[in-house]
Amino acid sequence: MSAQLNPAQREAIRYLDGPCLVIAGAGSGKTRVITQKIVRLIEAGFPSRAIGAITFTNKAAQEMAERLGKMVKLPEAERPLVSTFHSLGVQMLRRDGQALGLKRNFSILDSDDAAGILQTALGTTDRKVARNAQHRISLWKNALVDPDTAAANAADELEHQVARAYRDYAATLVAYQAVDFDDLIGLPVRLLREHDEVARAWREKLRYLLVDEYQDTNACQYELLKMLVGPRAAFTAVGDDDQSIYGWRGATLENLNRLSTDFPNLKVIKLEQNYRSSVNILTAANRLIAHNPKLHEKKLWSEHGPGDPVIVVPCDSDEAEAESVVSRLQAHKFERRGKFADYAILYRGNHQARIVEQALRKEKIPYVLSGGQSFFERAEIRDLLAYLRLLANDDDDPAFIRAVTTPKRGVGTTTLTALGTYAGERHQSMFATMFELGCEQRIAPRQLEPLREFGEFVNRIAWRAQREPAAQVLDDLLSAIDYRGHLFATADDKVAAGRWQNVSDFVDWLKKRAEEEGSTLLQLAQTVSLLSQLDRKDADADAVRLTTIHASKGLEFPHVFIVGCEEGLLPHHGGLAREETEEAGADEPGEGKGRPGREAARIEEERRLMYVAVTRAQRSLTLTWCRERKRGREKYPQVPSRFLTEMQLDAQPKAGATVSADAAKAKLAGLRAMLAR
Repeated sequence: MSAQLNPAQREAIRYLDGPCLVIAGAGSGKTRVITQKIVRLIEAGFPSRAIGAITFTNKAAQEMAERLGKMVKLPEAERPLVSTFHSLGVQMLRRDGQALGLKRNFSILDSDDAAGILQTALGTTDRKVARNAQHRISLWKNALVDPDTAAANAADELEHQVARAYRDYAATLVAYQAVDFDDLIGLPVRLLREHDEVARAWREKLRYLLVDEYQDTNACQYELLKMLVGPRAAFTAVGDDDQSIYGWRGATLENLNRLSTDFPNLKVIKLEQNYRSSVNILTAANRLIAHNPKLHEKKLWSEHGPGDPVIVVPCDSDEAEAESVVSRLQAHKFERRGKFADYAILYRGNHQARIVEQALRKEKIPYVLSGGQSFFERAEIRDLLAYLRLLANDDDDPAFIRAVTTPKRGVGTTTLTALGTYAGERHQSMFATMFELGCEQRIAPRQLEPLREFGEFVNRIAWRAQREPAAQVLDDLLSAIDYRGHLFATADDKVAAGRWQNVSDFVDWLKKRAEEEGSTLLQLAQTVSLLSQLDRKDADADAVRLTTIHASKGLEFPHVFIVGCEEGLLPHHGGLAREETEEAGADEPGEGKGRPGREAARIEEERRLMYVAVTRAQRSLTLTWCRERKRGREKYPQVPSRFLTEMQLDAQPKAGATVSADAAKAKLAGLRAMLAR
């Protein structure tokens, strides 16, 4: 094992004497360090099941568990816990949440369900207003700010209004016996703070913790870690301050400073040897990030040799940019006899993908799109999924809430709050509770009637779903709830028609699958949690990867194109909506205003984002910018990103070097002809 490690990696793995911070530069082998440190702990006699490795994504946790499984064979009961923060939070609340008044089978609201509750609390039908409030409340929760404190410290009337909605929202979640995504960290913190015996039990269960991507932790996650490690402080945190790109969702670099303060005997080890990129790429990355203030000074180096020079391509327009990238990609692949999967095209916002997609489709180049909205995340598909989830498990309270209120059938928040409160007292699902005799004392007859009508309808459909052909039951379900009528009543005809087409496509797919597998609708419904995976193309397919820079973090590609390297875009000007950066979301209220130094902090985070993009490349890197870019129907002049200058790259074209749309098309046509020959 040790022969494959460099001296810094060996030191990080062998240090078991106290708290440890590993500053792991991009491509420096941090996952290897984490997994081999777990093996080292086991070899040193540490109980394997008392080791926990915490990361941020299910994918990262799965990869780590698979890698660990190949290194050390253990019975399932003896394996270390490899989990995301949120999965750990679920385990803690399922086991001990009753100490906070939660029933064991509490529900977890997804973002869409939570936004619906907030719309009611705010008294608005505007989804964007609710999303903005949701983002603000998420930041409060991540900073461990309760509704009363949020109201007391509100900066203006808008923030007061959101704080009031936060209070109502929190009360509704308690009544529904439900938690949201942020509560999966916040409530375990409260659990450990308020119940010493629970804290002691969890510290004994997890006696050594390893935390991946530590720079992405927020204040709430830091507090959870601090409470879990306790006085023993047996942990290793692995992260890179140069790759902290989630400040807008509450991540704070202050957590790196707090480690040194809270754990004075902290051992800091730096991993600076990069195993991913060529020297030219690393030189550009080092020059760029040198413009940011440093918490821990480091400089990446590589033994891979100089590699291809980093190229900057100025273009006349975004159309020319897309055509130029596609022609360069095709020519490069032809020359190197490579695969499409060797190439990635990265961009700051999802809105940039459309024109690149069009250019790729025109050339019949396969591609995989990451970081955009999944088909299964569309509201109309989620509505139908709620009914299917309810058929599979009538204990699924979020599915019940969504289905009983979509389409509208006279069941409002007051009714659901009363039902949720009673269900909490009875420690059972809302669906089961509404049929109890005791419900008649808690809910008025006119409110109870539509609830029970809906419950009887679901029971009838569930009975048929076990016995009759899936296609017929599905059609009857949609007809009975008049979902098509609901769509046309709640949106203009063009939008409603598009949504109905999506539903029809989904239903056709379900029918086809049921026929191929010979399964009933109930059997299909029982696998519904896997359906969101179905629209994802095989990650191993030979296809170009199109992705936002945020979504590219943790990935690497032999050849990378970064498009849109312009002022106002990368770095962005501060008004780019968050659904354009990573996943659906909203701008923080008051974006661009507030405390001094905010603009400098924003540019520093944008610089880290560019650094992440640059360090995804292994062998070649091409950066493009446009002299003018289209927004709506207007064209706006652009200037090259300051980051190009900071990397000491020549952003200005030599005479005649700017790529025009005509030149790009001509080059593509010539390439097509050559490939055809």
